[in-house]
Amino acid sequence: MHDWRAPTWLGGSGRLGGNLQTIWPALFSRVAPDAPVLLTGRLERWIAPDQDFVDVDWLAEPATPQSPLLVLFHGLEGSSRSHYAQAFGHWAWERGWGCAVPHFRGCSGELNRAPRFYHSGDHAEIDWLLARFAQSHPLGPRVAVGVSLGGNVLLRWAQESGHSGRALVRAVAAVSSPLDLAAAGHAIRQGFNRAVYNRMFMASMKPKALAKLRHFPGLYDEATLLRARDLYEYDNVVTAPLHGFASTEDYWARCSAGPRLKGLTGIPALVLNALNDPFVPAASLPGPQDVSSWVTLWQPPQGGHVGFPAGAWPGHVGAMPEAVGAWLAGHL
Repeated sequence: MHDWRAPTWLGGSGRLGGNLQTIWPALFSRVAPDAPVLLTGRLERWIAPDQDFVDVDWLAEPATPQSPLLVLFHGLEGSSRSHYAQAFGHWAWERGWGCAVPHFRGCSGELNRAPRFYHSGDHAEIDWLLARFAQSHPLGPRVAVGVSLGGNVLLRWAQESGHSGRALVRAVAAVSSPLDLAAAGHAIRQGFNRAVYNRMFMASMKPKALAKLRHFPGLYDEATLLRARDLYEYDNVVTAPLHGFASTEDYWARCSAGPRLKGLTGIPALVLNALNDPFVPAASLPGPQDVSSWVTLWQPPQGGHVGFPAGAWPGHVGAMPEAVGAWLAGHL
């Protein structure tokens, strides 16, 4: 996908094209050329070490115990119903692979029990989840994909795990991930991004945080939360203090995967970012000199944020999983 471009009816390398290629696929495109309906899957609840729960949606069951398994970590406030998760699920199902989507805390439709939520650098959670998948599917090879926030977390896990991570997965891929959290966090506070994407995230995250306060009074300051209008302010009152960071700046700096890609070793990693992604600035993306030999960079001029639409109107989003899946399959 180095030089991938959107179909002419949804083309454009600039800001307008990036927004169109982000919004249209998420709302109107099919998840695959021949996939008119959503995968419903089998839901499984896993109890975490802290006695909280994580819901895992098996969108596709492995054809045999030896079949490959693709584990997908969704983006901020995403789920197994997100268009990209469904697209990867269809790709896996067509090939007899398994595809499982573990939901980050509070994202499966039910508020989690513990005080904590999830965040962009929660590599310990990824490690526990991948270890559980290794236990439940020990005979088949496993790979992992992270989308947007999920991709940054997955890369942080790969950086922390090094060569030992190969016991859990053969390769990883990060799609449209905000590798520099500060750059992406400030970009989403501006103009159209603030009016559309930031508002969408806040409309989901703030009610959850307020509901959490009913279970844990005093967990954070309610008045400050109610005044929060963007992700920077939300992270400062909720995400950072709740997960052991001093501030939003401290959280973003310590959890960004991009500056640490030079030190990623032991696990082949694909990093895919469109250069016209509306809230992952192209200037913040790593170049070949910024990554180790274990990292493959794909930076096509178009695609938007987890969009990558293809085909005739209304389009489908199966091209990106096809390309990323083929790269992962090459490492089995």
